[in-house]
Amino acid sequence: MVKIDTLRIFVAVTRHGNLRDAADKVGRTQSALSMALKQLEADLGGPLFETDRKRDLTDLGRFVRDVGEDLVREHDKAIDLIQGYAQGRVGRLRIASVPSVAALILPDLLRAFMEAHEGAQIDLMDSDSSNVRTMVASGVADLGIAGPAPQGQTLEARPLFSDHLHVICRADSVYAQAKAGLSWNDLANAPLIANQTLAVTDLPEAAAIVAKSRLSVRNILSLLAMVRSGIGITLLPGLATRSLDPPLVAIPMTGAGCTRTISLLSRSGRAESPLSRAFRQHLDATIRKVAPDLGLKPRL
Repeated sequence: MVKIDTLRIFVAVTRHGNLRDAADKVGRTQSALSMALKQLEADLGGPLFETDRKRDLTDLGRFVRDVGEDLVREHDKAIDLIQGYAQGRVGRLRIASVPSVAALILPDLLRAFMEAHEGAQIDLMDSDSSNVRTMVASGVADLGIAGPAPQGQTLEARPLFSDHLHVICRADSVYAQAKAGLSWNDLANAPLIANQTLAVTDLPEAAAIVAKSRLSVRNILSLLAMVRSGIGITLLPGLATRSLDPPLVAIPMTGAGCTRTISLLSRSGRAESPLSRAFRQHLDATIRKVAPDLGLKPRL
């Protein structure tokens, strides 16, 4: 069997035209190179050089040189790719995220991450928490950034940060007058437009309000359009309220159960890829850095 190291020696000799320079190139002795070339000729069943001076190639030698150069080049490229993947420098990472994180945290994060990992390819999908969890559980996404998973889902969730809930309403709404904040009791009879923010809640007061909702909207642009039209109010985390346009305003919620937790989700029982691990470490560092400015409480 012809070994790649033997081909590498032969290619080096053909490039340099002598054993001395080739030996320096590959880091072996001249006698070791001579023995390797003799073994290669024995394995192939024919001479590679016209003379012992290693300058003129036979027809077989020229063919082996041409093929060998390609093989050595592709071998080195493959090894570099494997090492790059193992070190988290290359690979493909599919990330699903709730829109607020995708819009306000991930842009700067991904710019810096991709600069540090030039061989990485990122697929970013934004959706509500329910869809993010489904994408991770089904293998469509490698990682998810979303609200906590209900009991029974085969997901591992590691908290990243918590965010305060706000009532989103028109500026001329009666709820907009509560500058000190609103409680769940204040919303008992509110015309709530439900969304995925409160889809998973153990708080009875919140669950009762959601249960009475007559309209549910999953897309945040459509959701805000409904509130803008005067159909009702909705609830969103503070991160999602930072770019509200008039006539909408955000009123903070007060009391128990007025925060949502965003977690990093992955499939249970799956080994973490090197690139995924590198992204997680980068995400943790970014959350710690930007949390104060965004009004978030790190949970790392």
